[in-house]
Amino acid sequence: MTSTIPRRLRTPLAVTAAAMLVAVACSAPGADETAPPEQAGEDAEGPGDGQEDTPTGEVPDIDADAINVGVLAPTTGTVAASGQDMLNGWNLYWDEHGSSVAGREIESVHEDTAGDPSTGLNKAQRLVGDVGVDMLVGPLLANVGLAVAEEMNRQQMPVLLPIVSADDLTQREQLDWVLRPAGWTSSQTTHVLGEYVAEQGYERAVTICNDYAFGHESCGGFANTFTDAGGEVVEQLWNPLGTQDFSTYIAEIQQADPDVVFSEQVGADSVRLVQAWSSFGLTDEIPLFGNDTLLDQSLLRNMGDEAIGLQSIGRFTEGREAPATQEFVNAYLDAYDELPSYYAAAMYTAARWVAEAVEAVDGDVSDGEAFLDAVRDVQLDDSPMGPMSLDEYGNPIQDVDLRRVERRDDGRLWNVSVETFESVGQFWTYDPDEFLDQPVYSREYQGIE
Repeated sequence: MTSTIPRRLRTPLAVTAAAMLVAVACSAPGADETAPPEQAGEDAEGPGDGQEDTPTGEVPDIDADAINVGVLAPTTGTVAASGQDMLNGWNLYWDEHGSSVAGREIESVHEDTAGDPSTGLNKAQRLVGDVGVDMLVGPLLANVGLAVAEEMNRQQMPVLLPIVSADDLTQREQLDWVLRPAGWTSSQTTHVLGEYVAEQGYERAVTICNDYAFGHESCGGFANTFTDAGGEVVEQLWNPLGTQDFSTYIAEIQQADPDVVFSEQVGADSVRLVQAWSSFGLTDEIPLFGNDTLLDQSLLRNMGDEAIGLQSIGRFTEGREAPATQEFVNAYLDAYDELPSYYAAAMYTAARWVAEAVEAVDGDVSDGEAFLDAVRDVQLDDSPMGPMSLDEYGNPIQDVDLRRVERRDDGRLWNVSVETFESVGQFWTYDPDEFLDQPVYSREYQGIE
């Protein structure tokens, strides 16, 4: 089989061809971030298929005249398929637009983090110290991202985080050498959803979220704005990553008698919750709203009719009608025979962000601070994810969609836009100084007064 990964993406470590999907990319730092169990039925090609890999331990031969980008993404382990989506999106941009920017070749060197903080940090050190890359892009998991960001910030190496969503990386623990082009914070979209749900007249909500930091932050965003808008959170349920049976939680929800439910789930937990919601007959009884990851395309690939009609909030909507989105979706579908997830869309958009910043500095990235200033100045009038720019903390201001799951003519499930909220920042309508005076969202602090 011919690989769809261009040869310029050099992979120093051989990778496994079969990998399982779990979408825990947006987990936040400081939590027990054991990845959920593997997602059945989702195999991913490793980026080495059809091309020659650099043997383990061997430093790849790079072009010293090129701009070398270290791409950190897991291509083995339980989050490998999501990591493959990252690489697919990154590569697709350069395939479409060419790898020459401002007279310099952009060379990408991939390292497999395996979804492990120690491995990820070692691979980042290898890319910077041994390979000599000019910047790092990635990784996927937030615990890996935190480890990499803190050390690379100390070494004054530009780090771009399109996936890692831990709130405090661009809030209370902002790092000078770390930016989030095409990225987000965990609570950024759920702030919007909490207020929206309250404005629809719902008064009593139950939340059910994964019991780790990404779940706490996603849930806190919803709970804070929902209660500020007059709603009441009557109960908060926290399920561990890798929950096999949601029946007990469903019974607790029914006993609480809410008029609406909000859920953040990742990976296999998303699939299992949606299936349980349907099998217990709640689809037509209680409206269920989800965060970005509950119904991300990476998980819809493993769902059926039980997901149709469910709504979620998200910063990437593969069914968005805008030309920039549909051109990307169709190109991705042609290249990889599946619809793109937010992992792919964010990395594709981040590649464009890098290209525009390189153009702005006339191809000279030797001054890392000047390059990061150029990254901060990039404004995308449109992208597969809509218009985007960075705030003063290095996090995107971006459009956010209320989405509904529908079935396409080709039988695939996808998200379509119900309503768009323009220019959403990480602080929503709160005063940034007052917001930052509060703790980061956690089980103990959900913004509920």
